[in-house]
Amino acid sequence: MKTHTIVMDQDFAAPPERVFAVLSDHEELGRVLSTNIKRVRDASDDPENVNGVGSVRRIQSFGVPAFEETVTVCDPPNIIEYTITKGSPIKNHRGRLEFRPTEQGTHLHYTIEFQPKLNLPLWGTILESAIRGPIEKGLRKLARSYMQ
Repeated sequence: MKTHTIVMDQDFAAPPERVFAVLSDHEELGRVLSTNIKRVRDASDDPENVNGVGSVRRIQSFGVPAFEETVTVCDPPNIIEYTITKGSPIKNHRGRLEFRPTEQGTHLHYTIEFQPKLNLPLWGTILESAIRGPIEKGLRKLARSYMQ
């Protein structure tokens, strides 16, 4: 089955620590993406960072059954990686956010790889669009908030 890759890049007029703090916090991420995201398990590796490695967030979006993502890598303010661990119409999923400092602030390079569970024509393309749209919209909105 084909692996689909979504690549998104966004620049922010804020330092990596500030952007990382927003996008690594499960509830803040929910506000950025205008989606219901709740942390259902705290991180197992760092009591100071409840959203770090081992933390689980439950995502419930309009028209999509709830699913859970688990953070697998958290290296503030550089990298966040996560995978879907419960629910979802996709498998072999990996999301990776890389934060790099720039002269203007931060460059975010965000990749998502996955395979659809169902082998239907165009299903992967439909899922790509459904995943990419709200994330890009939310990242653009967050980027604008730093320009004010």
